[in-house]
Amino acid sequence: MAKARRSNDWGFPRWRGYGSSREATTVRLCDRHGCEEPGECPAPKAPNSPERWMFCQKHAAEYNRKWDYFEGLDKAEKEARASAERSENAGYAEAQHYGWSGSGDGSRSADEMRALEVLELDADADFTAIKKAWRDKAKTVHPDVKPGDKEAAAEFQKLQLAYEVLKAAEDRREWRG
Repeated sequence: MAKARRSNDWGFPRWRGYGSSREATTVRLCDRHGCEEPGECPAPKAPNSPERWMFCQKHAAEYNRKWDYFEGLDKAEKEARASAERSENAGYAEAQHYGWSGSGDGSRSADEMRALEVLELDADADFTAIKKAWRDKAKTVHPDVKPGDKEAAAEFQKLQLAYEVLKAAEDRREWRG
């Protein structure tokens, strides 16, 4: 009499774990020459082409760094496509008030972020900190303190412009309520 083999599948539910079969799984490697990482990020080989490169995250970021979405379009077509993109994504801008509020959550514009960099402040700085930093920095390079110093005058103008950008943004926020 032949010896019967016992199965690990004793009905429902399965008693052995999923993925415990002995077959080899295929892993696609990154298409970058010499890279041994798994290629999980598709990247187009050419504009409007269905063919794709498969890169690891590092090489996909390198590939997309200089990608120009508007390449090959004339100025009017670029403006039309850009306005279409803005109108399609307008829902995200309208919904900002539903998210967490605060300065570091994307509620500041790029100009405001550059102005905060000039004042060497964090993205979530409140207006009292902005005013204090502006006064402290402006006192050191003010034209009355350093008369005839062109570099100090240029630095003072830069600080003044940064403060004006942030002040206008704060006034808009207060006006909206």
